[in-house]
Amino acid sequence: MKTMRNIFKFLFASLFVVTFSCTDSENTIDEVLDYETGAILRTISVNNAVLNSSDPTSAFSVTVEEQDEQDGGLFAQINVYSQMKDLSPDNGDSSTDFMYVTSIPASSFSTGPVGLPRGTVEVAFGDAAAAMGLTANGTDYVPGDVFVIGLEVELTDGRTYDWTSAAGIITGGFFSSPFKYNALLTCSPMPGDYVVEMQDSYGDGWQGLGISVDVDGTMQYASLCNLWGASPPVCVEDYDDPGSTPSSGTVTINVPVGTQGATWNYDGDSYPGEVSFQIYAPDGTLIMEVSGGTAPGLLPVAVCAL
Repeated sequence: MKTMRNIFKFLFASLFVVTFSCTDSENTIDEVLDYETGAILRTISVNNAVLNSSDPTSAFSVTVEEQDEQDGGLFAQINVYSQMKDLSPDNGDSSTDFMYVTSIPASSFSTGPVGLPRGTVEVAFGDAAAAMGLTANGTDYVPGDVFVIGLEVELTDGRTYDWTSAAGIITGGFFSSPFKYNALLTCSPMPGDYVVEMQDSYGDGWQGLGISVDVDGTMQYASLCNLWGASPPVCVEDYDDPGSTPSSGTVTINVPVGTQGATWNYDGDSYPGEVSFQIYAPDGTLIMEVSGGTAPGLLPVAVCAL
């Protein structure tokens, strides 16, 4: 334990001592040695980087380890900030600067396995949104936008260190101290029956796995049966002639009340140009229309619960 702590201390000091070189150099090591002694937050684990915008208590979570020139003896608190990155410009740009959210005192940390303060920083979606002045009006944020969580170390002598003062050698590699993290916004889906209308222009069914939906870990499927090979787990036959392949059909995907997440995926087809489908929300709104030739992949079906 003591040996490992001394190794950490030596490495930390080596990163921040002032260089005594009389000439300028472009070497990476010289860039490292040009920084004064300060403090770092080493990322131990990112526990959750997805925020459910339908749940104000949904929280970003990261476990970090603080180190300063006195092995945590100068650690006062961590100040938490949040920034909104609007990645959905169709509904306007709601991007923000970093705004202060909360502070976590050093007393909330415990001594980790190498003798340094270690603890978990959590930021609730509702707290971050309120700090940035964002509201659930359907335009400030939508699934796919990003909250950036920024951390600042404050020492007992008043000095502070954050993502703007960290050297590149600190933000990556062994020390992994970026001071900021991306949290993707999702939402709880609107509960009810989603209707999937499917077509095959050739009339011999779909020759692929079709559409799969992961509803909180329970799989549901939608496809048109075929006679040319293994059909998907759930597929629609020709109602007028059972056992025959249809040119069209309808499947209902049920999302129960209280569902936290539903992930839709189109698994492709041997003849993609023949496949088309439409997806309707529980209120009857057309939310996706896919024409022939579409490549397989995730389907951006996101109708948020009210």
